[in-house]
Amino acid sequence: MKIPLAERMRPNTLEEYLGQQHIVGEKAIIYKSIQNHTISSMIFWGPPGVGKTTLARIISTTQDRPFIEISAINAGVKDIRDAISRAKSNTLFTKPNPILFIDEIHRFSKSQQDALLKAVENGTIILIGATTENPSFEVIPALLSRCRVYTLEHLDKAQLEALLYKAIEKDEYLNQRDIEINETSALIRYSGGDARRLLNGFETIIQSFKPDETINITDDLVTNIIQENFSIYDKNGEMHYDIISAFIKSIRGSDPNAAIYYLARLIDGGEDVKFICRRMLIAASEDIGMANPNALLLANATMESCIKTGYPEARIMMAQCAVYLACSAKSNSSYKAINLAIQYVKQNPNESVPLHLRNAPTKLMKELGYGDQYQYAHDYENNHSIQEFLPESAKGNVFYDPQNNPAEQRIKQTLHNLWKGKYGY
Repeated sequence: MKIPLAERMRPNTLEEYLGQQHIVGEKAIIYKSIQNHTISSMIFWGPPGVGKTTLARIISTTQDRPFIEISAINAGVKDIRDAISRAKSNTLFTKPNPILFIDEIHRFSKSQQDALLKAVENGTIILIGATTENPSFEVIPALLSRCRVYTLEHLDKAQLEALLYKAIEKDEYLNQRDIEINETSALIRYSGGDARRLLNGFETIIQSFKPDETINITDDLVTNIIQENFSIYDKNGEMHYDIISAFIKSIRGSDPNAAIYYLARLIDGGEDVKFICRRMLIAASEDIGMANPNALLLANATMESCIKTGYPEARIMMAQCAVYLACSAKSNSSYKAINLAIQYVKQNPNESVPLHLRNAPTKLMKELGYGDQYQYAHDYENNHSIQEFLPESAKGNVFYDPQNNPAEQRIKQTLHNLWKGKYGY
């Protein structure tokens, strides 16, 4: 059976590696670690198809270390112990300690992750884990503290287009075909920044033509062929992020019927309960937020309940939550507020906290005026006093802007009464 295009095009050196220059560029930390032979255990966190496995293999090759690869999807504690035993055998023969690469490490249970701790700590193995999920949630603290976490990003349009043209030029099968790329928008959109998905989708399109046919790649052609060939949900494959994206957008769009439909697709595909519930938690805060703060409480209760019960009963609780979120009033005011505030802070770092808001634990600080003229809110009418809380240079900035829904209009009126029109309330 012919090897898929994405595998045939997998780079073998850092020079061939595409993207992630923030960690593998000449001044970046992994590049320097490779050059200095100071590689330590690490976890790559990022979406599918951005080069996590490839980078692990390149590190192994450049360091001349044995490479042991297992997948958390089908591996157990016995597989981990076998891998560690192989690593110990290597070091007995003065070989360098190997790299143990674990794909989908977030799928390991606590006991499976515990089995890695001693070997990582004493240097029997150098662990490289790959995950699409936030390691803070899915990797036990003891293991996380022994690894550096690197975030990998989606590839951009220019990088993906370069990958396409490189494949046409370099691949021994494609360079024999008469291929002309007229449009790339549909291919790039379909890929979602996933190089593997881009190349395998592109190969599917090429294979739909006879060997002697001229192939003109257009957006319409790509859309038609992809819709015919990529409709089955696979929690480990290419439809995974499309379905969860449609699910969240249906909630955001206040369509409970579509939300339930995509939830059913996720459940029928065997999607992890925690993965679905975590996305609903995010939606409850990002898309509903101050319009209905109870949505976050319900989403959190749903996650706890679903973890306790598991399938098949968890489907009922998730359905209730999904319908509630979809039918709830929507506001992204908190989401926008924190983004605006972070942007401001990055542009104006280290602004001084006003003296009257500073803590004064020492005599010297009191003499310097720390805490002077601070007005204790509970000493004033309505437990509020009009005083300045922002740094001098930040005065007047409005980060939170209540939106036009009943809950936030009540908040806006309260703020107007308290602040007498300040901040535009």
